[in-house]
Amino acid sequence: MDKSERRQALLRAARTVFSEKGYHEAKVDDIVALAKVAKGTFYLYFPDKRSVFGELVRGLFSRLGGAILRVDPSADVEAQVKHNIRAIVAVLLDDPALTSILLSHAAGLDPAFVKELRAFRQEVKLLLERSLADGQQLGIIEPGDTELYATFTIGALKEVLFENALEEQARPRERIVTALYDLLRRGYLRMDAGRAAPRAEAEAEAGGARGERGRDRAPATEDAARAQPERPSPARRRARAKGD
Repeated sequence: MDKSERRQALLRAARTVFSEKGYHEAKVDDIVALAKVAKGTFYLYFPDKRSVFGELVRGLFSRLGGAILRVDPSADVEAQVKHNIRAIVAVLLDDPALTSILLSHAAGLDPAFVKELRAFRQEVKLLLERSLADGQQLGIIEPGDTELYATFTIGALKEVLFENALEEQARPRERIVTALYDLLRRGYLRMDAGRAAPRAEAEAEAGGARGERGRDRAPATEDAARAQPERPSPARRRARAKGD
């Protein structure tokens, strides 16, 4: 096993130990026992338990950042928004141990641990704020305070995930996605604006095409009118008949 594989083995073991015992009850001895390495090997890669936890947190944050795609208002906005919600929920539900620790109100007594949690929450919040501000520029998010929007969204998601973890039978993921989308659609999402943008563009293009076709036909119509002989009026025809 090379260094990279051993490091990953320690991270996998730490995730399992944190899941089973929680952050505060987890010990380095538990991690190395599960990873089947010597305790000294652990310290070749991580100075302490908090550092290995921080590594797991950064990995989770990286996956969250990669899960959020920029919405294209010219495409199906509803499908894209649901995709982003679905991807975020999947990242968090696939790592329930870290999610429950990171979203927990009980930070514990370790000041360094509290600092780690606050930093992660702030990063997540800033990530969401940037996405919401981007959505405002695209016209699919209501004008307003994106910081508060982010706080409301994270709060709703946190409670859903906690409740889901406490249930004997977890809710289907798609049900969570649909419920969260419906909640946001009744809040700051502007789905009508998102649908109107591509429709307005299509109508403008169609109108331009009709104008071009009209301009193309105009010269032909004028030429045809000039080519036809002038028909005499009824009075002129009667005068000619009398003369004959």
